[in-house]
Amino acid sequence: MDFDLTEEQNLTRQAVRDFAENEIAPVAQELDEREEFSIELTRKMAELGLLGCFVPEKYGGSNMGYISYIIAVEELARVDGSQAATIAAGNSLGIGPIYYFGSDKQREEWLPKLCAGECLAAFGLTEPEAGSDAGSSRSRAELKGDHWVINGSKIFITNSACPLTGVIVVQAVTGERGGGKPELSCFIVPKDADGLTAKEMKGKMMWRASNTGELFFDDCIVPKENLLGGIGDGFHQMLSTLDGGRLSIGAMGLGGSQGAFEVALEYANSRIQFGRPISSFQINAFKLADMALEIELARNLLYKACWLRENDRPITTEAAMAKLYCSEVMHRCVHHAVQLHGGYGLMKDFRIERLYRDQRLLEIGEGTSEILRIVIARHIGVAGRAI
Repeated sequence: MDFDLTEEQNLTRQAVRDFAENEIAPVAQELDEREEFSIELTRKMAELGLLGCFVPEKYGGSNMGYISYIIAVEELARVDGSQAATIAAGNSLGIGPIYYFGSDKQREEWLPKLCAGECLAAFGLTEPEAGSDAGSSRSRAELKGDHWVINGSKIFITNSACPLTGVIVVQAVTGERGGGKPELSCFIVPKDADGLTAKEMKGKMMWRASNTGELFFDDCIVPKENLLGGIGDGFHQMLSTLDGGRLSIGAMGLGGSQGAFEVALEYANSRIQFGRPISSFQINAFKLADMALEIELARNLLYKACWLRENDRPITTEAAMAKLYCSEVMHRCVHHAVQLHGGYGLMKDFRIERLYRDQRLLEIGEGTSEILRIVIARHIGVAGRAI
């Protein structure tokens, strides 16, 4: 077994870390305070090859591979969850469905623009009444002549209502399967499609410098050929997309944990109380030791899942485990880090305050911790459907 990263993967880590520290860190607090999505930073990240990480060069991607992609998200999240979220959603939820399920024509039309950062893609899945139960979507699409007509709404959709939004992959009900279950299909909907309204959502606790939108489809018209894959493929496409998305959310948890550990260690080593650094008190030293231990475990679990993905192996169980564990490790790390900072950890002038807020979504988005435990239980052979 070889646990060493390749030279290219190490170079990716250093390049993204340098970018995050030099370009993102100086403006992260201000962008968070103003709830401002940064077009400039997004385009600079695209120039680094961070959009289209797993897309072949013929479509404009950097083709750096899934492990390098996850390392990039990890390094962004170490400094700022908002910018990491833009890249994670832009790749796993936006570019991913078009690359993996799109036709050659759809790929050629959209991927070069998305990989270059000319525009962003989003994945329209969650609805006001369809969150964890994603299969209960109420948005509907009806084929009329040579167009699909979509009606419904989506909510909490990352990258869907900003100046760079170019296209949204939308899941909708197109009929009924056996047993009364809905037939779900996905559609590529351009941002400027007739009947589509996007509204930016403000007042978020976390990821305040990322873009989150609410979408309304009122007889929204898209061409017949904008169907992604075949009719009824939407449920499978959604599950596969979530598997990839969970790896990127896991990377955000891992990177955020690393960032929290580093600021906590630095602060604890420099904060003097009772005539000595607070890190020298055993109870605090154990907090830092526990953080380092769990980060190491999280990194190994996540990287294994990414290795499986790169080798075209099933990842549903491993992706659920990695996302669940990494997000909950960050929960514990930011808790310890704030405690070590004391009152200063509650002040916006200290980065841990933002890391603490940004963590909270990780246990909700891309499958709540509760849902992921159900996914894992089913895949390890727990009997019955009550879970």
